[in-house]
Amino acid sequence: MKRTISRQELMAAATMLAVVLTLSLGIFVSNRLLSSWLVGDALESSLRNWTESDLRLDARQGREPEDLSSALLRLRSFSQSFVPHIAGVDDGTLHIFELTRFADTVTGDLGSSAMRAHARVPLVDGTPADESGSIVAQEIPAAIVDAGISSGAVRHALEQARDGGLPRVTVFYSWWGAAKDVALVTVPVSDGSTVSSVDLLALDIAPVLAGANRTVLLTTGLLAVLTVSSALAVGLLLWFRYRDVVRISRNMEFLAHHDPLTSLPNRALFSAKLTEALRVTHAKASNMAVILIDVDKFKSVNDTYGHGTGDIFLQVIADRLRAVFGEHLVARLSGDEFAVMVTSISDVARITKLASDMIAATKPPCVIDGIELQISLSMGIARANDGNWRSSRMLHCADLALYRAKHSGRSTFFWYQPEMDAEAQRRKEVEAGLIKALKYDQFDLLYQPQFSLHDNTLKGYEALIRWEHPTKGTISPDVFISVAEDTGLIEDIGDWVLRRACREAAEWHDKTLRVAVNFSPAQFKAGETQRKVARALEESGLDPKRLEIEITESLLIADTDAVVETLEAISSMGVTIAMDDFGTGYSSLSYLNRFPFNKIKIDRSFIKNLGKDAGTDAVVTSIIGLGRSLDVLITAEGVENQDQVVLLRAAGCDLVQGYLFGRPGAVKGPEVIDERALPAGLEEEDGVREPAEQMA
Repeated sequence: MKRTISRQELMAAATMLAVVLTLSLGIFVSNRLLSSWLVGDALESSLRNWTESDLRLDARQGREPEDLSSALLRLRSFSQSFVPHIAGVDDGTLHIFELTRFADTVTGDLGSSAMRAHARVPLVDGTPADESGSIVAQEIPAAIVDAGISSGAVRHALEQARDGGLPRVTVFYSWWGAAKDVALVTVPVSDGSTVSSVDLLALDIAPVLAGANRTVLLTTGLLAVLTVSSALAVGLLLWFRYRDVVRISRNMEFLAHHDPLTSLPNRALFSAKLTEALRVTHAKASNMAVILIDVDKFKSVNDTYGHGTGDIFLQVIADRLRAVFGEHLVARLSGDEFAVMVTSISDVARITKLASDMIAATKPPCVIDGIELQISLSMGIARANDGNWRSSRMLHCADLALYRAKHSGRSTFFWYQPEMDAEAQRRKEVEAGLIKALKYDQFDLLYQPQFSLHDNTLKGYEALIRWEHPTKGTISPDVFISVAEDTGLIEDIGDWVLRRACREAAEWHDKTLRVAVNFSPAQFKAGETQRKVARALEESGLDPKRLEIEITESLLIADTDAVVETLEAISSMGVTIAMDDFGTGYSSLSYLNRFPFNKIKIDRSFIKNLGKDAGTDAVVTSIIGLGRSLDVLITAEGVENQDQVVLLRAAGCDLVQGYLFGRPGAVKGPEVIDERALPAGLEEEDGVREPAEQMA
């Protein structure tokens, strides 16, 4: 398998290359500059002495060089050559130098072994230049070439001598910038105005280099250390910077594909993996499954204990999901929704076993800062068994199964079934119809009477909503309330019921009758509900004492402090607060002392078996006794026969409502019922009546 070079390795290689190149360039430049300065300066000084010696010698011999009357003033550097300029020489010619005398002067200064070779090279008049642009002499002396000077360097020196007409010393350098131990001195010889020949001297300049080498080496070493240190420092800074960039890039890439709270893959990564898995499954003609998981009542955890506790709660759930589905892809799709992709198991029984294990793993409670929280998960499972499945359909089908699980008691799981599509379509139709119903005012209110068992008088009505569909007729709230709660339409529907019930109750002839309005937990919002109640009372002119708000026990576990504050604000207006469906929850007794209840309504599920089951009789009697001890009224729902009335009166129940006393309908005026004169058609022998309908 071919190994891929990582970014870190590429960065390290680039840094090393930069260090090597920087070091090499630094050594070359430093050696070149130092050699040019130290060696060149020494040779310039020597060339000046040699020239001046010849001038003095000419003077002693009685010659009077008219064009060289002035002393040598300075030297000028041309490229790699050092050239003395003699004052008074305007035509660029030099007449006084003789090769032997000059060589003797040089060797006398540098030592007898300094002269490796010397020769005079005559130049041919009119000789054309070669391809390199240099003039061609009649012959390149072999002695000069053998001394270590290339023929190309000789030609170049001859070219400069012919053009410049001045003595010149040329130093040669190695590839790493240090001066070589051989130098070339060119002395032009002219006959009038033309350079006719050039004297060449190959000098061994080791004595000159001896003093300079120590300085060159020391300086080069120091420069090399500084260069390496600087390069390493720059490389280190670049590495730290690169490391930070890589870390940030990795973090950004991780956050783009993972949930920062639980470190699980997010929806984008899960969808990509699911699409790829479906492609592989189709190619292999195998099966795979997706499990959607929703945390039951997670909002209540956030509202009650805060988002910090809610975050830890989700992390605990993520850990338990990993523990059960460790070898499968677990992802967090949204706030409290997770998903699992099962590709290595295709058997339905084994996948079912996995889901059962997950339900079992939620049994141990989660303890956060001393708070014990029970974990409840609802799961929906969809299985792809052919090539027609796509990721969107997989998630949709699993979501349908999840919806069935959440509405079937929670803390359970369901497999997707084809009939769920029809149910989902029906719910979409109901949702679309509810939107139109709100827009075109297709709702209506019916009222079911509530009678006192103490004096057989009518005390009030419970408002019950009905949907008057233009084509399907009257639709019970059992059909559309759950859809309204899931879609958020329940808030607008509940506001409509509250305003309509207050307005119609204000128009009743008997101003002592109360009207009870149900509040769904989905529409009850702490801080807003009391304002809506106050506005409805103000708009309708209804006496607050005639309004009764019914809430269910499920509302009480959500953000307890805020709910208590809201209920107390409503109660302070004079509005009655009733706990509906008492006994069906698990927190009734623990919350009774905290909430300002004026009434408790016994759920019809208890009244249905009243007189038929001793256990039920005991529960009903206990509830009534509890209400009397707390000084709250007790209302029994779903009363349908006289035996139930007798037992409830004997137990001390205050109010009753049910088909025995009246079906929901329009209010025409105050009525009084006597237990000895039951409404027509509601005698005991009529049998079991249809359960009373309520607004959820």
